[in-house]
Amino acid sequence: MRSLDSVSRRGLMLALGAGGVVLGSGRKALADPVFAEYPFQLGIAAGDPAPDGFVIWTRLAPRPLEIGHGMPSAPVPVKWEVATSRGFGAAVVRSGETIARPELGHAVHVEVEGLEPGRDYFYRFTAGSERTPSGRAKTAPAAGAAVARARFGVLGCQAYEQGFYTAHRQAAAEDLDFVYCYGDYIYEGRGNRTYTGSGGTIENPRQHLGGETYSLDDYRRRYAQYKLDTDLQASHAATAWFVTWDDHEIANNWVSEFDDGVPPEVFLLRRQAAAQAFYEHMPLRRSAFPRGAEMQLYRHAVWGDLLDLNFLDTRSHRSDQPCNDAWASTCAGVAAANAQVLGEAQEAWLYRNLDQSRARWKVLAQQIMVMDLDRKEGPEPGYNLDTWAGYSIPRQRLLDRLRERRIANTVVLTGDEHQNYAGELYRDSRNPEGAPIAAEFVTTSISSSGDGQDQRADGRRYLADNPFLKFNNAQRGYVVCDVTPERWQTEFKVLDKVSERGGTLSTRAKLAVASGDARVVAA
Repeated sequence: MRSLDSVSRRGLMLALGAGGVVLGSGRKALADPVFAEYPFQLGIAAGDPAPDGFVIWTRLAPRPLEIGHGMPSAPVPVKWEVATSRGFGAAVVRSGETIARPELGHAVHVEVEGLEPGRDYFYRFTAGSERTPSGRAKTAPAAGAAVARARFGVLGCQAYEQGFYTAHRQAAAEDLDFVYCYGDYIYEGRGNRTYTGSGGTIENPRQHLGGETYSLDDYRRRYAQYKLDTDLQASHAATAWFVTWDDHEIANNWVSEFDDGVPPEVFLLRRQAAAQAFYEHMPLRRSAFPRGAEMQLYRHAVWGDLLDLNFLDTRSHRSDQPCNDAWASTCAGVAAANAQVLGEAQEAWLYRNLDQSRARWKVLAQQIMVMDLDRKEGPEPGYNLDTWAGYSIPRQRLLDRLRERRIANTVVLTGDEHQNYAGELYRDSRNPEGAPIAAEFVTTSISSSGDGQDQRADGRRYLADNPFLKFNNAQRGYVVCDVTPERWQTEFKVLDKVSERGGTLSTRAKLAVASGDARVVAA
């Protein structure tokens, strides 16, 4: 590493002129950062809770929307503390120092270990004389420990331009054990004053900065714009998140190396930039560190003897959408024998987890709908081919595995649709046989698609044409899952508006699944 003795006086003055940080001279330079502006403007976060700890994250960015983010090209030390109370002091049980490196945009990820299972902790960071507010994270119960109840949130699809983050502010007040964010944390498109929704052309309440994201600097600025939102910061600080990505962290409807009309080798360069930016801004463990364009995002967690959580990646290893990804259609490609959604390695990993699970509830936390929802008017079926319905062979393999191995109490948690859905899973929903194999709950968007409405015309048609579908709603919000050994309850929380701040939150529906019975019923 280059000694900071070699940093010139002019370089230090330029760093100060950029509004960022001045480092002291000599060998103690790293120990004495002096910030001209508050460096923790992007907030803090915790993630991937385990029985003995979790990840804590922050990023030094005094001027987060500028190239260079107001920091010099030098590593900077960041101190961290974890305590059993918000007062810290004598309650501090773990502390240390890490390095915010310029190669990672001065982001830090600390994997805290040695904590007690199943309890609340509080964390904070310090750099120089600047300190963050405290955040809360709960460790998972010990593996196999009896758990009477878990209460967690599901959310995602938060297009900055299309609405305010009132749902995040409300979720922060829920006292959740953890949050699962299914993806679409950012959207890649250029700034627009309007968008086209189900009600026609709608004016955006706020706008993206700059053009579409392609480079690492583009993605860093986009994440910074989102993370400057104080409602989102509150949601992160309230509890630990498990995060995965969907498509808009990179480009709309991408899979593997495929992006419509872009040579694969070129698209992989974009994926590499997006992957680094995603890692830099998420509370992820070292195991997810990008290797070129690849990230290890599928992973497993347990919540005592109650929940077995399988977090899936349905983008990175999937074969290209069939039928040119046409909406509400089908073709011979839907039944392609070599089609993949998870890829061979991830699918085998999932099956091992399901076979070995001893938890009461087995959770598939993923991005795209598993229900084979007929979305086409008339007698001929048509599907959203960017869902599992566009990949009938992998979908049948998954459901056959659950049925043949008698893997009961499987619940699928999904996003992507910008609507709320709840339904039952059959191998072939056109010709259902016996009891449903599993239940699926699809969570609406935080802000994507704007205010929405209780139900769109297509939603009413879906309910009429698909008997396995039990609920649909097209407002913004999030889901709270309240789980006991006897029952899984999903509460759909919705807002009357996101086009203005201060929308009113209400519970639109509560639906439940009893242990041993995959039917979705009113709670």
